[in-house]
Amino acid sequence: MTFTQLAVVGLLGLLGPVLAYPRGWHLPVVLGELLAGVVVGRTGFGYLDAGDVTFTFLADIGFALVMFVAGTHVPVRDPAIEPALRGGLLRAVLIGVLAAVGGWLIAVVSGVPHGALFAVLLASSSAALVLPIVDSLGLGGPQVLGLLPQIAIADSACIVALPLAVDPHHALRAAGGAAAVVGASALVFIVFRRLERNGVRKRVHDVSERRLFAAELRIQLIVLFALAALAVRTHVSIMLAGFAFGLAVTAVGEPRRLAKQLFALTEGFFGPLFFIWLGSSLDLRAFGTHPGMIGLGAALGLAAGATHVIGGRVLGQPIPLGLLACAQLGVPVAAATVGGQLGVLRPGEAAALMLGALVTIGLAVLGGGLATRAGMVTSVAAYR
Repeated sequence: MTFTQLAVVGLLGLLGPVLAYPRGWHLPVVLGELLAGVVVGRTGFGYLDAGDVTFTFLADIGFALVMFVAGTHVPVRDPAIEPALRGGLLRAVLIGVLAAVGGWLIAVVSGVPHGALFAVLLASSSAALVLPIVDSLGLGGPQVLGLLPQIAIADSACIVALPLAVDPHHALRAAGGAAAVVGASALVFIVFRRLERNGVRKRVHDVSERRLFAAELRIQLIVLFALAALAVRTHVSIMLAGFAFGLAVTAVGEPRRLAKQLFALTEGFFGPLFFIWLGSSLDLRAFGTHPGMIGLGAALGLAAGATHVIGGRVLGQPIPLGLLACAQLGVPVAAATVGGQLGVLRPGEAAALMLGALVTIGLAVLGGGLATRAGMVTSVAAYR
C-alpha cells in the first residue's frame, strides 16, 4: 500500500456520494464504494490487492468504526422507543423463526451446508442502512417508530449469533469471545455513565474544547481499539466490538462535537476505504466457474425480503416497512470477511453473500419509496 494507492482509494470513495446524490434514487453511499472496489480489485483491473497487510489493517479499522457509528445510530435513549419495544421484539422473534426455516431450505436446495449462517443472514437488519433511509425520506409515525426497535434487536442478535453460525465447530469458543466483548462493553457503559453523572466527562469536554485537545475522541478511539483487540484475541468479529461500544456510548449520551468528529473520521476516510477493500476482495469472476452461486445470492436476498415482509405482515406491519427492514450490510460483510479468513466458505460463496446483501438494499430502497407514497411521512424523521 502506497500513498498513490491511498489517493486513488480516496478518489474512488467519491463514487459513493456521486451515486447517492440523486435523492430520487435513494441509494446508500456504500453501494458506489463497493462497486469501485470491485472494478479495481480481484474482479476488475487488480490495481488494489485486498491481501496487502497494510490495506487489510486499515480496512479493519474502518470496519470497527463503521459498526461503532451504526451502534450510535440506534435511538436507545429516545423515550418514544419504549412503547414500541414489545411489538418490535415480537416481530424480530417471529422473523428469526421464519429465517431458521428459510435458511435450512436454501441450504438443502443449494447444496451449500451453511443453513445456520443463511438463517442469520435472513433474520438480520442493518441499522446503518435503514436509519439513513428513514431520515432522508422523512418517514415517521407510530408504525415507522415501531420499526426502529425491531431493527435494533435483529441487528444486535444477529451480530452476536454470526460467529457461532460461521464456524459452528468452534461455537463454544465463539460464544465465550462474544460474551467477553459484550461484558467488556457493558463495563465501559457503567464507567462512562458514572463519569457522565459525576461531571468528569463534562469537565474534560470543556477543557478539551477550550484547549483543542480532542481528548474525548482520543479516549473513544483507545476504547474502541482495545475492544477490537479483545475481539481478535477471543476469535470473534471486530464488528461485535464496534457495534457494542456504539450502543454503550449512545446509551450514555454522545456529545454532538464528538459525534461530528467520529462521523468525519469514519465517513471521510476509513469507512470508504473499508468498503473499497471489501469490493476489491470479492472475486465475482467465480460466478463464471460457479454459476450456482448467483442463484444462491439472489435466493438469499429475495428470501430475506420475503421473511421480513411475511413476519411483519402477520403482526400488522405494512409491506413497505417489511421491505425496508430486510436491508443488510454489516452481517453479510462480516460473514464474507470472517468466513474468508477462516476458509469455511466455498469458492464464490463470499460474492454470493454480498450479492444477497445488494438485493436486500434494492428491496429496502423500493420499500422506502412505497412508504413515502403511502403517506408515512412527517416533516422531521422520527429518530432525529
